[in-house]
Amino acid sequence: MSDVEMTTVYIEDIEVGQTASFEKRLDEAAVRAFAEISGDANPVHLDADFAATTRFGRPIVHGLLTASLVSTIVGTRLPGMGSIYVSQTLRFRRPVYVGDVVRAEATVREVHRARRRVVLDTRCFVGDTLVLEGEAVMLAPSREGPRTRTN
Repeated sequence: MSDVEMTTVYIEDIEVGQTASFEKRLDEAAVRAFAEISGDANPVHLDADFAATTRFGRPIVHGLLTASLVSTIVGTRLPGMGSIYVSQTLRFRRPVYVGDVVRAEATVREVHRARRRVVLDTRCFVGDTLVLEGEAVMLAPSREGPRTRTN
């Protein structure tokens, strides 16, 4: 299914300052697959002639495709397998062009062990350029196992 290395960091082991990253080239095949899955066929992403008439001058990657690299981190690395998104904010700072290599990073800002919640600062870069930033709140797995509504 995926060649992404999967890990779990339990809420008991998460500390402020922990960080994880993931890097991927967002090529034309990825953009076309995302357009097919999402239904977002905006020509600024798919049509070079149309994109040439925009302020970007060439096709750009869907913002949410870029943001999905953050999902890769929180779902497979920190907290990782078994974690659940509670919320995610996004601020798009610069365009990502088709073919760019994007590095996503997540850094733990807050840990709320009693609620099993982790707040992470999330960022994506192309080279040294910040292209996306935000905040993820995750429900992290625990060694104690899943909570039920009665506990």
